[in-house]
Amino acid sequence: MRMPIVKFQRGEMVMGRWPGSSLYYEVQVLGFDAKSQLYNVIYKDGTELELKEQDIKSAAGFQTRSRSRSRSPGRRRSRSRSPARIARRLTSHTAAAVAAITDSASSRRDTRLKDTLEVRLSPLQQTKADVNNSKNKHERKEENNMANKLNEMSDAKVEAEPEKNQARYNLRRRKDDGSAKPAVARPEQLEEEVAKMAAAPAATLSTPLDFGGKIGAYFWLLFLPSWVLFLVMQVNQEDPSLVNFPPPLPTLEAFWDAQALCFVILWILFQALLYILPVGKLSEGMPLSSGERLKYRTNGFFAIVVSAVAVAAAVHQGVDLTYIHSHFLQLATASFLISVLLSFYLYVRSRYTSLEQLAVGGNSGNLVYDFFKGHELNPRIKDFDLKFFCEMRPGLIGWCLINFAMALAEMKQHGLDFPSNCMILVNLFQLLYVVDGLWNEEAILTTMDFMHDGFGFMLAFGDLVWVPFTYTIQTYYLVKHPKPLSLPVLTAIVLLKFVGFYIYRKSNSEKNTFRRNPSDPKLSYLKTIPTATGKSLLVSGWWGVVRHPNYLGDLLMALAWSLPCGFSHLLPWYYMIYFIILLVHRDSRDMSQCRRKYGSAWDEYCRTVRYRIIPCVY
Repeated sequence: MRMPIVKFQRGEMVMGRWPGSSLYYEVQVLGFDAKSQLYNVIYKDGTELELKEQDIKSAAGFQTRSRSRSRSPGRRRSRSRSPARIARRLTSHTAAAVAAITDSASSRRDTRLKDTLEVRLSPLQQTKADVNNSKNKHERKEENNMANKLNEMSDAKVEAEPEKNQARYNLRRRKDDGSAKPAVARPEQLEEEVAKMAAAPAATLSTPLDFGGKIGAYFWLLFLPSWVLFLVMQVNQEDPSLVNFPPPLPTLEAFWDAQALCFVILWILFQALLYILPVGKLSEGMPLSSGERLKYRTNGFFAIVVSAVAVAAAVHQGVDLTYIHSHFLQLATASFLISVLLSFYLYVRSRYTSLEQLAVGGNSGNLVYDFFKGHELNPRIKDFDLKFFCEMRPGLIGWCLINFAMALAEMKQHGLDFPSNCMILVNLFQLLYVVDGLWNEEAILTTMDFMHDGFGFMLAFGDLVWVPFTYTIQTYYLVKHPKPLSLPVLTAIVLLKFVGFYIYRKSNSEKNTFRRNPSDPKLSYLKTIPTATGKSLLVSGWWGVVRHPNYLGDLLMALAWSLPCGFSHLLPWYYMIYFIILLVHRDSRDMSQCRRKYGSAWDEYCRTVRYRIIPCVY
């Protein structure tokens, strides 16, 4: 299939028309969707939109056109129709120069009106209704009156936000009201600033930084491994009460075991082998900025079934899996070393990849932040997708393997023929969660991690260390602290689990189906809010109850597998506490991204769906 010709390249600085208006702003091209024939662009304030080719002009051509028109003798008829003037304050962080074009015979007024432009370094932060109302006024009034209105709007905005917007650099008509003249930049200054804008390295453009920005990246690089170490040492105590903090620090020799490293490497290689087998469905990911759709081998359910058979065969042959319990710290250390090495490899290879392969969110230009957040969006070794593999295989299936080993360790320590009811519940609940995720493996391709986050230390550490060695704290705790459960309590916990699972699965399926095919006849009953990007926001079904019904289901399931541990200690409730913090933070990130991307449509969505996660509470 012949690829379409792309006029504007990723990273190029251009001028883009704001939807529903005749205003142009400085934007950077993030990519081109070949299917929809739309360019994905980002404005200076982080707003992302999709624009048609005819709504984009090159920065150089735009400047030439504006300056040539401003020099036309025929446009010097009156003071009110003089060339546009530069706004008063120009900071070192802003650059660009464009002029508003005006004047025309009354018989050609409508044609000239379409070419009247106002240019700023970041888009107007106004509602869609404001834009439409402004456009209607322009179409009804004289060209000169239109310019005066624009000037009044801009002056009002500057007065309302004196510090925030003074850094904007715009050209607009000056009202003939005897007011003081704004400072005018010399032509050579304009050329110099435009040259700086064009020379600015596109590779350093990034969306607003998450997780505390550059300083936060240093903090998380130190805190995350330390926190895992604390949890592993604390839960290993006879009395894991937080009153006994800090736990005794083991010797350096206690962290290292060559056999544990070999065990982790073999496990990862085994999962990699299952991943590359030509079994299962080849699924397409969401369109990238280039319009390309990557293919993924979604055979996760096959992988966990084969893994379960292999583990059962190993136990039958006399392999002592309680080694996982007795060498938990060494296994965590080995996994941490592998995640660090993988992270260095990912960052080094990302320095040699093309710009279009980088993740916008991890493309800040700061080495430490990009190393932590992930510099490359979808790193691959031929068809082997490293991010997809690590997210769905060794750590996730390893979570179930560790839980099973903890059940065997409980039986061994207490001389039981069967694990306790609590251990069985937690094992089954978490196994169901993992199996469901692997059965619906394709759905993860529409999540925030895959569409926006690069693959770096944050995800590598999270996949290989955080998930298997912190999500299993409850079963590790139950090895030494089994809890009896009465039948009514057990029944209530099981019911809670399945209610949470039902909400989680149904809402995720609804979202995944809608994202992949919004025109699916099965979803015709759903109500939506259109946006300027061409996409729609769900406001009915599960997504009309709260903004994140899948998070609600997740929290109910987390509560269900924390309750069997009882209330004697806070440590086994770590997962529940952590998950609340995680989901609230994800909701905050999602709110920020959607507000930048959808503008006034997102505000309307928030008014329609008031609660974020828990109905009538939050």
